[in-house]
Amino acid sequence: MRRLLNPILDRWRLSALAASAAMLAIAHAFQTFGGLAPCTLCLRQREVYWVAAAVAAAGMVVTRLPRGERWRLGFNALLGLIFLVGMGVAVYHAGAEWKFWPGPTACASAGGGASAEAMAGLLRGDEIKPPACDEAPWVFAGLSMAGWNAVISLGLALMSLAAVLRERTKR
Repeated sequence: MRRLLNPILDRWRLSALAASAAMLAIAHAFQTFGGLAPCTLCLRQREVYWVAAAVAAAGMVVTRLPRGERWRLGFNALLGLIFLVGMGVAVYHAGAEWKFWPGPTACASAGGGASAEAMAGLLRGDEIKPPACDEAPWVFAGLSMAGWNAVISLGLALMSLAAVLRERTKR
């Protein structure tokens, strides 16, 4: 297992960038090809991956500068915190879907969808009904997309912690 993880942890910023890009691509594919429009909380979850990708890219540049190696641990720790925030947003979203707590008021169930009738209503000037944060439009193995995102974000946060610990042992 170490043989598999060590190369990933040694290049954690690159790995975090790749994971963030993959999660954004998957979300975009669900939207584009699956027809699942993102709700407000879905978009917040994507923002976390955009931030993680930017921090990872910055970390890749900074650690290549003269004396930049000393920043590796800090960037890995920051990525861990970002992924923990992402997990928190995803848990909040999944909890709203399961009705454990209310979601944001701007994102309540509205019903409807992107049918031809809804599009005709839009052209007539009817009220737009955004996707609801408290309804899971897709579930696999008992977890919604938000639930899976929470699991993946936790895994990425743990990998970030492992990268931090690996850096500490190198010093």
